[in-house]
Amino acid sequence: MLSTAEARRAKVVDSAIATFARRGYHSATIADVAGNAGISPAYVSKLCASKAKLFAAALRECYDRILLALEQGAESAEDASPSGVLSAMGAAYAALIADRDLLMLQVHAQAAMAEPEIADAVREGMREVTGFVASRSGAESAQVQQFMAFGQLCHMLTNLDAFDLDEDWASILTEGIRHSAPLRR
Repeated sequence: MLSTAEARRAKVVDSAIATFARRGYHSATIADVAGNAGISPAYVSKLCASKAKLFAAALRECYDRILLALEQGAESAEDASPSGVLSAMGAAYAALIADRDLLMLQVHAQAAMAEPEIADAVREGMREVTGFVASRSGAESAQVQQFMAFGQLCHMLTNLDAFDLDEDWASILTEGIRHSAPLRR
């Protein structure tokens, strides 16, 4: 069971994920995160000394959730070959980003990489995810690179709602790609 302080920290981080995902790093404030969490801005500032540190904490949680989903995908793989494990990981990730907050937080992170703490958090997250995908799948570097690049394409197509478009370009880019309908809040 989480202590009161741990539970509040988790609540603040969850609020930060939702708030930054919906408003972006540059538009959201610590007060917005605090209001969404039902906690005072002073308490949030005590937990994270700056907005960049708060955003980085949200990113770390996002990458932890990604790693958990990838592990669950790998565990569920019926085909233990590298391509089979990668496919199962991809399906698990597609289901995870049905929570569009996790997807949008990653998008906003790329737009806020001028902040050193955010850039460091993105690099660390990508290092962990790439390392995990490579080691857990046993795939060659080129396969891991393709898996990660494909994930970025899926991000773009999901953000464009391309799966719902009846247009040639969308059909070409979405053919054979799995996705999950967004979770409704």
